[in-house]
Amino acid sequence: MPGPGHILIVCTANICRSPMAAGLLRHFLAGQGEPLQSLPVVSAGIAARHGDPISDNATIAMKKAGIDLSGHASQPVTQQLLDEALAVFCMTESHRAMIQLQFDPAPKHLYLFRQFLPPPVDPEVDDPYGGPLSVYETCRDNLVEAVPSVVNFLKTIIPAA
Repeated sequence: MPGPGHILIVCTANICRSPMAAGLLRHFLAGQGEPLQSLPVVSAGIAARHGDPISDNATIAMKKAGIDLSGHASQPVTQQLLDEALAVFCMTESHRAMIQLQFDPAPKHLYLFRQFLPPPVDPEVDDPYGGPLSVYETCRDNLVEAVPSVVNFLKTIIPAA
């Protein structure tokens, strides 16, 4: 469990989209200055179980981008994870709605991962689960496209060192 002050990324089962997005965001933040490069990034799922591995195709798609997620283990969203997050990024509007309905208090900083891209863009990230590798690669690429806009947003809510 990370301490207070992490970034939380949420999907359904925490075995495809959210770990991929978290891995990409961690990779990008490592090249930033402080405090961004030390910012913990974690992922969880609205309907996740504890300890499920990342899907094979998600692992392969991310390895092609130079990021190893083979050690990932799923975890469910908890009130503590939400309460201690600086920002929460969801993959879809339904994830955001479920958090708002199921948790009290719902986090103030609750966003979609792709919502900071300039329009016209679909702010939701489709679930690749069960699809061929090409679907996971498209998902990864949609996440990659959003990462710079997420980092720019984080710069507005996290003061520089």
